[in-house]
This record gives sequence, C-alpha cells and structure tokens, in this order.
Amino acid sequence: MPRWKLKQRRWEVNATRERRLRYDAGEPAPEREIDLTSRFVNPNTMGPSRGYTHIVETSGPGRTVYLSGQLGMTPDGKFAGAPGDFRAQVVQAFENVRIGLASVGGRMEHIVKITNFFIDMANLPVFFEVRDTYVNTKAPPASTAVEISKLARDGALFEIEAVAVIPGAARPKAAGAKRSAAKRGAAKKPARKKR
Repeated sequence: MPRWKLKQRRWEVNATRERRLRYDAGEPAPEREIDLTSRFVNPNTMGPSRGYTHIVETSGPGRTVYLSGQLGMTPDGKFAGAPGDFRAQVVQAFENVRIGLASVGGRMEHIVKITNFFIDMANLPVFFEVRDTYVNTKAPPASTAVEISKLARDGALFEIEAVAVIPGAARPKAAGAKRSAAKRGAAKKPARKKR
C-alpha cells in the first residue's frame, strides 16, 4: 500500500476515534454528520405503484444491511397469534425486521427494499394495512410480492426480507464484542533497512 494511503487511513481512523471520544464524553452528535441521500422515484413512463416505490437510489457514505427472511415467529420459536392468523404473523415479521435493524443501529425508515413471500395472495390487503404502519408511506421502499406454495417452516404464512442503507460509516458497538487486532494496537513489524 502506498505511503500516502497509509497516512490517509491513519488520519481517518484517528478522526473517527476522536469523534467517538467526544460523543462518549457527552458531547451531542451533529444533526447529520455524514451526508447520505436516498431518492425514491416513480417515473411517469412506468405503471402506477401501489404502496411501493419503483426505484430507490442511495448515494453517500453509509452501510448496506441485508436482513434474512423473517417469519412471524416470536423469540420463543412459536408463530404469533393462533394457527392461521395471517395478520399476527405479518405484524411479528415486521417487528422482527425492526428489532434486527435496531441491533445494528438502523431504523425502519432506512429500508430501501423489501421482498415479501405469501402462501396466499388473497392476504395482500391485510399485508398493506400492516406494512403501512411500519414504512414511510410518503417514500415507501421498493417492494416485491411473491406467492409461493410453502415456506421453510410448517405453519408459516408470510416471510419478509429487507435491505436497508444506514447513514454513517461507523458501526455501533455490539455488547460483549471483542476488539480487532488493529484496534488493540497489533504488534508492528520492524522497519526494513534500506540497502
């Protein structure tokens, strides 16, 4: 790696460390430190959208987070509601997405794309009602709905996966996470002598 890149990287690491120390000491974070923009576009040349956006474009520094498909299962491994309760499963699946995003410092408004899997498309109106309580309906994420014959678990009626773009480059500290060797100050190799 060229020397100038190493200096730039050291500067970036030190600047990030200084910002964290200031915020950890109680100094308020700026309103928006890093500029991340998302454009939600529905071109007139495409058909009308029904509660979703055709195109979502993001730019700027940020973290892209991919959430695996979430079923309507509670933390104890059971489906929410009574057997066959589609609404309860959809609410729980969206809650699982919300909780998953929160674990990495994200919020529901950071979602740019959702993919929804249904056992029966007749449940679409109930899905719309629930979805609209979780997403920004003025700038909804791009969305795909697919009817399939079966999901991974017997009794599952709905599954959702999501992609989110979270502003900022820093990741929140996970509880109990170990620091990497670079952050601990890994042993430096001795400099080579020039001949």
